[in-house]
Amino acid sequence: MTKIKPLKIGNVVLKNNIILAPMAGVTDLPFRLLCAECGAGLVCMEMVSAKAILYNNKNTEELMEIDEREGDVSLQLFGSDERILGDMAKRIEERPFKILDFNMGCPVPKVVGNGEGSALMKDEIKAGRIFESLARSIDKPVTVKIRKGFDAEHVNAARIAHIAEECGISAVIVHGRTREQFYEGKADWDIIKKIKESVSIPVIGNGDVTDGISAEKLLSETGCDGVMIGRAARGNPWIFEEVSAYLSGNEAYRRPSHNERKEVIIRHAGLLLTHKGEYTAVREMRKHLGWYTAGMPNSAAFRRRINTMESFEELKKAVEEIFADS
Repeated sequence: MTKIKPLKIGNVVLKNNIILAPMAGVTDLPFRLLCAECGAGLVCMEMVSAKAILYNNKNTEELMEIDEREGDVSLQLFGSDERILGDMAKRIEERPFKILDFNMGCPVPKVVGNGEGSALMKDEIKAGRIFESLARSIDKPVTVKIRKGFDAEHVNAARIAHIAEECGISAVIVHGRTREQFYEGKADWDIIKKIKESVSIPVIGNGDVTDGISAEKLLSETGCDGVMIGRAARGNPWIFEEVSAYLSGNEAYRRPSHNERKEVIIRHAGLLLTHKGEYTAVREMRKHLGWYTAGMPNSAAFRRRINTMESFEELKKAVEEIFADS
């Protein structure tokens, strides 16, 4: 039986249940466009600070830009003040995102040190107040992305998910690692299964999905409603085509050819150029090129070369050359 299917979150019906995770510094508009074109049922934006919206931060305005070609988009807020979060959710509600996600998973020390992101896993009462404020402030569905717990001694994701459901949250996304683990070690899918069995809202599993086989395994072992893919999509927007084909039983799926990959990489760079200008585009594309070319012949030398480049034309020429040589 096919495991790829539409997914209903609140009053929004996604075309499928394979979702691009929000990743700071990665899931900007150009990358989201590529993933949407490759079949992601929902693309999630980089996390946005509620306080930055409050103070009309210029960089935050750029982070919230959405293109209609992206399809269904989730905008992710982070913060710790329930009043500011609710007010800012209301302020931005008319923007063209379909779902508002609240971040309780970010493990970065600067965020955690401010009592935000995964630090909120330690304060269930505050988390509940935030959930209520967001759900009450807007009509769009609100989801929450959580971790297994803050550390191995405080595994409380199931309680957080129950509180979220009681407060009007429309779905919960569960990363099967604690904050203490960051992205190391094996993701605990048992906690995802436990949460799926304890709440009636959709549960989306996140952690260690790298291909169609692992996506099918996560869905089968946990019973979760959807799969969120993060790091495995870096340098690989085609993973959404691959997972969708595998879950649909499409044995005829063909990985992109060498030349097709090269053309998408150059297009990605061109989208960054259009949206961010040459100076920023060239520098931001460096990390993406590292991911795109990982494992290719001469990739280490290629990375050293691109880290000194200043122009789009230089970058494009280097991409043409590494693909010609491999």
